Amino acid sequence: MGKRFEFIHNKIDINRDLLFLLVIGGLYSLGIFLSNTFVNVYLWKQSGDYTTIAVYNLGIFLFQPVTFIVAGKIAKKVDRVIVLRLGVTFLSLFFLCVLIIGEASSKYNFMLGSLLGIGYGFYWLAFNVLTFEITEPETRDFFNGFLGVLQSFGGMIGPLLAGIIIARMEANIGYTTIFSISFTLFILSVVCSFFLNRRKAEGNFHFKRILRERHHNKNWGRILYAHIFQGLREGIFAFVITIWVFLITGSEFSLGMFNLVLSGLSFIFYFVATKFIKIHMRKKAILLGSLLLYFSIFIILFNISYFQLIIYAFFIGIAYPIINVPYVSMTYDVIGKAWKAKDLRVEYIVVRELFVNIGRVASILVFLIAVSLYPAEKVIPILLVLFGTGHIFIYLFIRNVYLGTKRKKEVLIKEQITDEKNR
Repeated sequence: MGKRFEFIHNKIDINRDLLFLLVIGGLYSLGIFLSNTFVNVYLWKQSGDYTTIAVYNLGIFLFQPVTFIVAGKIAKKVDRVIVLRLGVTFLSLFFLCVLIIGEASSKYNFMLGSLLGIGYGFYWLAFNVLTFEITEPETRDFFNGFLGVLQSFGGMIGPLLAGIIIARMEANIGYTTIFSISFTLFILSVVCSFFLNRRKAEGNFHFKRILRERHHNKNWGRILYAHIFQGLREGIFAFVITIWVFLITGSEFSLGMFNLVLSGLSFIFYFVATKFIKIHMRKKAILLGSLLLYFSIFIILFNISYFQLIIYAFFIGIAYPIINVPYVSMTYDVIGKAWKAKDLRVEYIVVRELFVNIGRVASILVFLIAVSLYPAEKVIPILLVLFGTGHIFIYLFIRNVYLGTKRKKEVLIKEQITDEKNR
């Protein structure tokens, strides 16, 4: 009982900015999880081909890293809150465009993906930096823990609620409804951002210097190359599994249930992994999780059914926490020990994002070439087996990362607890 009320007993000072940042993070999570999975299905129902979906996701992954670079530069020149506001505004604009364009959205797939990528870039750069500046060591655990609860709630409830709404409404009224709700949630986020105190910017943006740092810091280089292979898997898995669930069931509600299983198990196992995976176990945990993630692919390659997809969701819901908890911690340990990490943390975050998206873009480009040359139903299973090895290659890089003596560090970013895109 004492631990349960630890924050109350310690009388932690929760300031107004921290509370509003939590509200913004919660609104963002619910808005994204409510609608983003179903945008792929919405476009599929209009076009009926994988190329349209792939080009939409290509737009996201091309513009997200570019925007991270722009946002990082802006964050060193102007108020970080303005950068956050830009991100939420572009996300609102994305859903507004989907509502206005409606049943012609598949014709503007690249433009819509680009808008979403720009929104992601501005939002996450600003949110990560503001997390540093608003939280203190004594409030950081509370902030990260409560934000994780909000994100998990969005990941479990959002897709299921959207699936129920779409299933019970005729034609595309359900899609219009959930996109409208998401648009409203992002408008509320913009309003909340006006209650945050302004954050003065300082310093120059040394992006190229941190990009070159991989040649001087072997650990940093290994982490960046590992992130390329992470992106290779995430690129096509971002949309293929979603489309398969819908094709097998023909039901948005079933897609919502798939995500409920995935997010629910991830929520539980993130807590388990955080408690039991110690520092000396990180590399072994990443290897174990990577093997589990890879071999789970074979559950859905032959005689696929909805039951097999649920079993697949069960396994990856367990595998991702086993990988991500030690992998994220190791990544930020490397950054924490890197050259001028305290002053250049924004640049390190931006460069890391660039390398993840190099892998994602490469994956989708290979996918587009492959489906243009061969029948999609024959080539997609081969691509899943090929790019599914991405997290195994992560282990091959991080196994040679050595951090030396342990020292006190500051966690750089609170990662999302569940990410429906990375299936």
